Amino acid sequence: MRTDRVVIVGAGIGGLTAAIELAARGLDVTVLERAGGPGGKLREIAVGDRRIDAGPTVFTMRWVFEAICEAAGTSLEAEVALEKADVLARHAWSADQRLDLFADLERSADAVAAFAGPAERERFLAFSEDAKAIYRTLKEPFISATRPSPVGLVRRVGPGGLGGLINIKPFATLWSALSQHFHDPRLRQLFGRYATYCGSSPYAAPATLMLVAHVEQDGVWLVKDGMHQLAQAFARLAGRLGARFRYHAQVDEIELERGRVNGVRLANDERIPADAVIINGDTNAVAAGLFGHRIRRAVPPTPAAERSLSAITWNLVAKTDGFPLSRHTVFFSDDYQAEFDDILNRKRLPRAPTVYICAQDRDAHDGPAPNDAERLLCLVNAPAIGDTHPFHRSEIDQCAQSTFALLERCGLKIQLDPAQTQVTTPAMFERLFPATGGALYGRASHGWMASFSRPGARTKVPGLYLAGGSTHPGPGVPMAALSGRLAAASLTADRVSIRR
Repeated sequence: MRTDRVVIVGAGIGGLTAAIELAARGLDVTVLERAGGPGGKLREIAVGDRRIDAGPTVFTMRWVFEAICEAAGTSLEAEVALEKADVLARHAWSADQRLDLFADLERSADAVAAFAGPAERERFLAFSEDAKAIYRTLKEPFISATRPSPVGLVRRVGPGGLGGLINIKPFATLWSALSQHFHDPRLRQLFGRYATYCGSSPYAAPATLMLVAHVEQDGVWLVKDGMHQLAQAFARLAGRLGARFRYHAQVDEIELERGRVNGVRLANDERIPADAVIINGDTNAVAAGLFGHRIRRAVPPTPAAERSLSAITWNLVAKTDGFPLSRHTVFFSDDYQAEFDDILNRKRLPRAPTVYICAQDRDAHDGPAPNDAERLLCLVNAPAIGDTHPFHRSEIDQCAQSTFALLERCGLKIQLDPAQTQVTTPAMFERLFPATGGALYGRASHGWMASFSRPGARTKVPGLYLAGGSTHPGPGVPMAALSGRLAAASLTADRVSIRR
C-alpha cells in the first residue's frame, strides 16, 4: 500500500507547516487552496495601490518557527525578516490615560507603577511570575502534545500531579484570577483582553490564559512588509522542498475506498489520488459536509452557541493626528462586561466596543508617525452569526460611529476616505471561511474543558488528518503552525505503522 502521496487542503499557516515538514521527509505533497494564494486567515488585501495585513498581526513564540525552519534545513532568519518590538502594545482609556507594556519586564513594571501606583507594580510582577509558571507547566504536556486529555495532562504535569495542575488555576475564570491579582480595574481590563486572542470572553475563559502575558513578554516581533509575508515565505520554502501548490482549487469531496482516504475530488470533477489528506480549515466545515458526507462524522460539529468571536474590521489608508499610535494599540471601552454581553448573549454588535489598531507602517522602536497616509487595520469584536445575519449597512455605520468616536475621545483623529477603506463583516468572514458564521478562532475557550474539546490531528477516518486554529492546540499563528507539525508527525507515525 502506498502511503507517500499527501494532499493538503488549505494553504493557511497550519497547512503550510505540514507541507514543509512532509516535503522535507520526502513525501509527495500537493497543497490545494481555493483562494488565489497562500495564507488563509493570514491574509492581506489591497486598498488602493497599497497592501495591508487583514488577519493576524502579532508574531510571538518565535521558537515554533525556528524549529520548523531548522527541521527543513534552513533558518528562520534566512526565510523571514524580523525585528523585535520595543513596545509590546500601547493601551488607552481616554486622552490622558495611557499605558505601554515593553519588551523589558522592569520597564513595564515601572510604567504600571506610574499609571496605577507602586502597589500595582508589585502585583504586576507577581502576575507575570504566575503567567510564566502556567506557560512552563503547559508548554510540553499540553501545547506541544498530540491530543491531551484531562487525565493525561495530570500524569504529564509531573511532580505534584493534580496538585500541580490546580496551581495553574484551570477551574477559575480569567476575570476572577485577574480580580485577585489587580486592584485597578483598568489592569484587569487590559490583561483580560488576552481571552480575545482565542476569540473568548475573559468572564468565561479559564485563568490558564494568563500564559499569554508570558508569551508576549517573551518577545513580540514585527515581520517586514507585514505578517502575510510569513505565509509567502513558508509557501516558498515548501515549494523548494518539492511541494506543489494549486490555487483556485476548490475541494468538494474527500474520497474513500474501503473506509480509508484514497483521494480528493475538485469542484471541476478532477480527481487527485492521495494516500492521506490533511484538512487545514475549520473543523466545522468537515462536520457540515462541505468535504462530502462520507467524512462528516470524522469530527464533532461546533454548536453555534459555542463559536468563538468574529470581528468587524476596517482596512484603511489614512492620515492620522493627535494620539501617538504604536504598532499595536488598544483603545478600551467604558463598560467591558457590557461589550461581551452584547456580543455573546444578545448576539449584536457592541454598542461600546474596544478597538484594536495595527499601524503597519510604525516601526519596532516606536518612532514618529509616517509623513503621509499610513496603513491601518482597525478591529472590533463581533458575534459569529454571519451565516444567519447579513449585517445591514445601518448596523455597520452605527458600529463605525461608536468605534471612531472612542478613538477621538482618546485623542486619535483619522481622516477617513471611503475610497481608501475596506470593511469586512462576520457575513464576509463566513464566505471566506464557510460553516463558521464568521468565527475566527474555532470553538470558544469557555470553561475548563473547552481546551480538550478541540479535535486533535487524527480523525476517525484512516488517512484523514486535521490542522488549523480550530484544532488542538488552538488559535493564533504559532498554535496553528504547531497544529501543522502535529498533523505531519501523526501522519508520519501512522505511515510507519502501516508499512510495518
